[in-house]
Amino acid sequence: MDALATTLLTKLLAIGEKVSAGRRIRAASLTASALKRYSESRNLLERESFEAAVRAAEDAGAVELEYEKGLGSDRAIVRITLLQVDALATFLGQPTRRSTTARARASLADWFEIFPVLESILLRWESLYKVRGIGSERAMDWADAAAVIVHMKQDARVCEEDLPIREVSAKLFLDSKRIEQLTAPLDVLLSGDIDAEPRVASDVWAELGLRREDQPVRLAGAVVVRRQRVTALLDTPYGAFSAPTVLGIDGTPAFVLTIENQTTFHSEAKRRADDNVLLIYTAGMPSPAWRAMYERLLAGLPFGTPILHWGDVDEGGFRIAANVAEAARRVGHVLQPYRMNPADVPDDRRRAATSGQAERMRAFAAKAGWAELAVVLAESEFTAEQEVLD
Repeated sequence: MDALATTLLTKLLAIGEKVSAGRRIRAASLTASALKRYSESRNLLERESFEAAVRAAEDAGAVELEYEKGLGSDRAIVRITLLQVDALATFLGQPTRRSTTARARASLADWFEIFPVLESILLRWESLYKVRGIGSERAMDWADAAAVIVHMKQDARVCEEDLPIREVSAKLFLDSKRIEQLTAPLDVLLSGDIDAEPRVASDVWAELGLRREDQPVRLAGAVVVRRQRVTALLDTPYGAFSAPTVLGIDGTPAFVLTIENQTTFHSEAKRRADDNVLLIYTAGMPSPAWRAMYERLLAGLPFGTPILHWGDVDEGGFRIAANVAEAARRVGHVLQPYRMNPADVPDDRRRAATSGQAERMRAFAAKAGWAELAVVLAESEFTAEQEVLD
């Protein structure tokens, strides 16, 4: 079929689908500006080829043609109006967004109960919007991401160590890089919210227990830590160990403080190297192996020992805090926020947050068990990184 006709009719189909989805009010049509290349052509064969193609679309009941006023059979086409989306799609041999979305819904049917957020994704697709840049034609990405999450939750090894992401990917998909390509859908499925703030890939993988390379756990403070081969006072400014080798702590520190960011951890490690405290770097979102180690460390401490967390005052920071708080609860301890109250952030170090971000911060604070802080966050629409606090 004529190339120009194919291009313009495909454009008309896209416009028609927007009308059907409620994203456009005006009728779907191509007028003089869209038809300029045809109308200004002085090549008779090109004009005839174009006209033959669009007349064929009219004969198929897909479009209606309007000609310039006057007499004669050589009048130019001045307007092409869409009559039926499905008829035009069939004529062009292209699927409609509606049919693509219907196939996507069918292909994801087995996952809706486990991942309810998929319904929100389908609704976005039906409105012709993408989610994290992914449209309904890539529904398999979401099915594969769901399969990865379920697989990792069933793999007992993740509580002992983080698994190499490319080895797991090769075994699941015969493609060592497939899981890395699924980072965006993995993030959405794990968060359960299509509007959640996108995270860095390493945080998404860590939540599942996957890694590109080994990441030792960093501990600091003047405390004695029991490990598989040695029990000793931590080195200064900190010690770095494989999570499975850390078994517990001797004695009772004045408090345990988890720290989200590396710069802050290093500063606090140097400042408190001689103090009877235990500082633990989470490296962003802690992995299952990290959480298992954290639970072992807390399990041997008396109830009432202050268990604190210091992270960013933003959506990601409170999401990490909720994750750490859940691990603390499993061994009978209550995690408390450290310098994460909006009141701790000077006015000149605040960044405006959207209402959606503020609401998700509040929700994660509530999930962490910080009800009073959640109320404050609901009234404070700003964020701040941990490093801005002296």
